[in-house]
Amino acid sequence: MKSIMVVGTTSHAGKSLITTAICRILSRRGWRVAPFKGQNMALNAYVTASGGEIGYAQAVQAWAAGVVPLVEMNPILLKPQGNMTSQVILKGRAVGTVSATDYYEQYFELGWRTIEECLQSLKTEFDLLVCEGAGSPAEINLKHRDLTNMRVAKYLNAPTLLVVDIDRGGAFAHVVGTLELLEPDERALIKGVVINKFRGQRSILQPGIKWLEERTGIPVVGVIPYLEQVFPAEDSLDLLERKPHKVQAELNITVIRLPKIANFTDFDALESEPTVSVKYVSPKQDLGHPDAVIIPGTKTTIADLIVLQKSGMAEAIQNYAASGGTVLGICGGFQMLGQIIADPEGSEGQAGRFQGLNLLPIRTVITGQKIARQRQVSSNYPQMGLPVNGFEIHQGRSRLETQDDKQSCQPLFDDANLGLVDSCQSVWGTYLHGLFDNGPWRRAWINRLRQQRGLKSLPTGVANYREQREQMLDSLATQIETHLNLNPFLS
Repeated sequence: MKSIMVVGTTSHAGKSLITTAICRILSRRGWRVAPFKGQNMALNAYVTASGGEIGYAQAVQAWAAGVVPLVEMNPILLKPQGNMTSQVILKGRAVGTVSATDYYEQYFELGWRTIEECLQSLKTEFDLLVCEGAGSPAEINLKHRDLTNMRVAKYLNAPTLLVVDIDRGGAFAHVVGTLELLEPDERALIKGVVINKFRGQRSILQPGIKWLEERTGIPVVGVIPYLEQVFPAEDSLDLLERKPHKVQAELNITVIRLPKIANFTDFDALESEPTVSVKYVSPKQDLGHPDAVIIPGTKTTIADLIVLQKSGMAEAIQNYAASGGTVLGICGGFQMLGQIIADPEGSEGQAGRFQGLNLLPIRTVITGQKIARQRQVSSNYPQMGLPVNGFEIHQGRSRLETQDDKQSCQPLFDDANLGLVDSCQSVWGTYLHGLFDNGPWRRAWINRLRQQRGLKSLPTGVANYREQREQMLDSLATQIETHLNLNPFLS
């Protein structure tokens, strides 16, 4: 099986973007392609058809390759949850929560065996793997236990692309320094350098390219221009670079940027709406007066709820809701909207009972058992009978406090356990990720906000976001293909 490895000189160099583009480029050329990332640390996750968790970026890469996401494409997923600990997901299943030190003592050998098993499995189904590294392959204090960079490249004998972000400055030093810190057999696998996020004239850069090629003996196979399009991000640092303002925006939606925000890819479809501006606000910032407030998913519901309460953001959200504002909670955000969150087993840390925002009459019990599954349901609100697809990833179950509370809120979907809306349709809560990817439902929800502003409703007969995502993937591949020479990697 052929393979290509993509590593970066730093985090955020553009590895995921380049990997995604290569998957689509080669798929369009007729290759049966699969993405692969041995180990990923991310809070943006996707649930496969088998009910297994993988990094959301690997799901996007699978869609770019035109194949169904599989757990084998991301054998190890680490989900940070505070106190220097992470939940460990092996082949889609949570197997424990450990500190960084204990992880490498307890899971290094098992992790590598899992990676090998997944590579062998993918080998039987695909012609070519496009593998993505993590961070930098030259972290000398970590290389002996690095499961996802050059160890994978050497195992596959994969020709490797080294990606550098020139927009941050120091690109030539980053490339030379990275190569200097690689072992000879690792360096020998680097067959090309990709300069990413370039702004300006190529002729001005050319002397630097010539020097770099003469200095390293490795060709620069691509100079990728800075691309403005928003693409699914792997971690919350990317949110700091988002530009929320749209000249044509008629609605302003605020998403609370929780300390352990998870699955903020839920809002990519919202950001794609031309008339909607999405702004991420930290708990210490002013909430302002948006048209809607969204409390997103989080890996640590209770800890992030306490942050909202101590920062004053909880009170701000409560006052906003009391004044008639629209509040939507997703997953952990849904749990926060309730009256009580109980963690009897201490699954998130300290066992106990915690007061919620008291905006929905529900009680949530956090348990060690995780629910992860794809869902297909039908909506009750904001419009009856709309088909809705998405997925659940949560620990805990939420129930109405009393039977009398059924008078004050109604099920969002035909499965009453998936979400609720209050009688005024002002406070919404759901466990369903990917909700806004459903075009008709998204537009119906947006139209409620527009009606409150006295704006004309938008057509609801729109395609689901996956069709727009397909167009984005094609556009991305087309733009990058003109600036990237893959021939040396395919011979």
